[in-house]
Amino acid sequence: MAYTERIRTLGRVWRSLTLLYALLIFLSWPCAVAGKKKLYIGALFPMSGGWPGGQACLPAAQMALDLVNNRTDILPDYELELIHYDSMCDPGEATKLLYDLLYTEPIKIVLMPGCSSVSTLVAEAARMWNLIVFSYGSSSPALSNRQRFPTFFRTHPSATLHNPTRVRLFQKWGWTKIATIQQTTEVFTSTLDDLEERVKEAGIEISVRQSFLTDPAVAVKNLKRQDARIIVGLFYETEARKVFCEVFKEKLYGKKYVWFLIGWYADNWFKIKDPAINCTVENMTEAVEGHVTTEIVMLNPETVRGASNLTSQEFLAQLMSRLGGKNPEETGGFQEAPLAYDAVWALALALNKTVAPLRAKGWTLEDFNYNNKEITAEIYRALNTSSFEGVSGHVVFDAQGSRMAWTLIEQLQGTNKTEKPILDTMTSTKGNLSWYGNDKWIGLGPPADQTKVIEEFRYLSQKLFVSVSVFAGLGILLGIVCLSFNIYNSSIRYIQNSQPYLNNMTAVGCVLALAAVFPLGIDGLHVHRSQFPVVCQFRLWLLGLGFSLAYGSMFTKIWWVHTVFTKKDEKKEKRKHLEPWKLYVTVAVLLAIDVLSLLIWQIMDPLHITVEKFTKEAPKEDLDVLIQPLLEHCSSEKMNTWLGVVYGYKGLLLLLGIFLAYETKSISTEKINDHRAVGMAIYNVAVLCMITAPVTMILSSQQDASFAFASLAIIFSVYITLVVLFVPKIRRLITRGEWQSEQQDTLKTGSSNNNDEEKSRQLERENRELQKIIQEARNELLKLYRTRPCLGPSELFIN
Repeated sequence: MAYTERIRTLGRVWRSLTLLYALLIFLSWPCAVAGKKKLYIGALFPMSGGWPGGQACLPAAQMALDLVNNRTDILPDYELELIHYDSMCDPGEATKLLYDLLYTEPIKIVLMPGCSSVSTLVAEAARMWNLIVFSYGSSSPALSNRQRFPTFFRTHPSATLHNPTRVRLFQKWGWTKIATIQQTTEVFTSTLDDLEERVKEAGIEISVRQSFLTDPAVAVKNLKRQDARIIVGLFYETEARKVFCEVFKEKLYGKKYVWFLIGWYADNWFKIKDPAINCTVENMTEAVEGHVTTEIVMLNPETVRGASNLTSQEFLAQLMSRLGGKNPEETGGFQEAPLAYDAVWALALALNKTVAPLRAKGWTLEDFNYNNKEITAEIYRALNTSSFEGVSGHVVFDAQGSRMAWTLIEQLQGTNKTEKPILDTMTSTKGNLSWYGNDKWIGLGPPADQTKVIEEFRYLSQKLFVSVSVFAGLGILLGIVCLSFNIYNSSIRYIQNSQPYLNNMTAVGCVLALAAVFPLGIDGLHVHRSQFPVVCQFRLWLLGLGFSLAYGSMFTKIWWVHTVFTKKDEKKEKRKHLEPWKLYVTVAVLLAIDVLSLLIWQIMDPLHITVEKFTKEAPKEDLDVLIQPLLEHCSSEKMNTWLGVVYGYKGLLLLLGIFLAYETKSISTEKINDHRAVGMAIYNVAVLCMITAPVTMILSSQQDASFAFASLAIIFSVYITLVVLFVPKIRRLITRGEWQSEQQDTLKTGSSNNNDEEKSRQLERENRELQKIIQEARNELLKLYRTRPCLGPSELFIN
């Protein structure tokens, strides 16, 4: 019994001691908590404004603080406390709040701003207070400037981290021409400057660069007008809705266009009601279809427990609980919440890492003040060497204090974004593109980066060419017949009196002119481009020589007739005896002038191919192409000058020929018995040439009309010349049978012909003597009139 009682007594004592120990522990807990020294973090969370990221980032940061403060292995002697304000993502408001944070107790050991514009202000000013600035939502590339922001770190990577990804996609889809539209803020301007440098190195051109401040209407219209196809858009979410409302109005979407946007917008940002736009949800959904986004991987895709002992999915579940059931799509900063969560953990781990080094130097974290550079330097070194697994992925910083991360590319297909490729951009030397092959396009594939222009040469109508060639061939045959006729019958007196050698030159010139019709119709459809200059030379020389021979021989005839029969009587007698060699020399001089001018032209300024471009044309089919019509011309550097010289010289010859033909229309001579026919041919040739030359220059851009006009003018001129000069001769010889009679009677009539000519000259001499006698008689009568004024002049002459 005594033993049992003793056991019971010991049990009661043990229980009493246990209760007392528990009570002591309970009573001592507040003292232990109260014994932790507080470290204060001054934070600016934008709960509203252009980017209301604080709506989700603040709960995430508070979650991290609770876990850190409950850990015994991280800052066991300290408690982190967050003092936060709403910056509204406005630098002006942030300036006032920064003043309150710095000039009111307690001292803040670190500052945590949110959006880029606020971070720029805070980070630039913080170095004056020896403060570390740690941002969770700033992407401006300007913040990577260590000279300007020496104490700045961020878990949100720089916006330039998207650019290598964009360049890789441009290259993968074969685009060499892009356009950009940006909101005029520093973050987007600096991002675009970096993109411009990178695409330039990759051989890609930014053909259109547009910007806007608040209203993107004009910028979007300019994109449409300048045929932008691949467009990179850099703007905040609120402006994105304005942009795509204008995109819908301008129809700058569909299978011909690809938009590249920032990926940190809310998933259904285009469906959020916005009083600033007048487009429906259906309009916006239609406009954003198929756009591609690039974003930093902000949530670890792998199931890994990091420093906080939470997986990314567990973090999301706890964050949703903190948000109280709010729709993540309508909660600003939901995608960046893992970055804010990891920012707090990075700060806590860095501060924990500084405890031992500071203790060795005789310092503690609570000794921090705005003049203590040593503690700031230790915190800086700790952050600079940070490396841990967070809910956003592996956290590590580069030399500029920016987070290095992976890039995720997504495409909006229907109403859901589908994950596409991942580009490893952990370091600048890596560029691994893990392609999933799930991209989907409205058309057959990725659209072209610009309207494809198909060059299409305009060629002469082959039906027209063949038809005209037939007429030209028949004309050449007619010219050969006339030439053969003239040579065969050159011994006949009637043919001899028409200067057959000059007519032979006319026939040869007509054949050469008709031969020029064929090279006039030959173009790139028939010969290679390298051989085309030879065709040009044939055109020029055949036309030049043909005109010189055909027109030159006719001009020589009419010039000789005019020279002989319009001179004074005493000179006319000297020119009655026609010397044929002078006619041939005249033709030779005209021909030499043409040959010399053509040689000078070809030596100094040879003909070559020039290509004329016309206005682009859209095909009838619904194709994303334009037809660029091209037309080949024979030209030289000073083509107009040479044509002016040639046309001026030929024009004067034609005008002079018309004048001479008119002056000699009533003259009759047996030495050139066909000069009236020559005059008629000169009329026709001159009129056709003077009309054709300017018209063909005007119609040079219309290959069919120009060829038809020029070739038909040549054909008609030649036909008229051959018919007028040779057909009457052929008809006369046929109808009068002069072939045999002339040949048989040549010897018999040779002397009689000479006698007739001698009699004709004698009669002319007698006529001139009689005219002199009459003139002398009239002079005597005038003298008599002066001595007898009573008689009238008429009476004297009658008498």
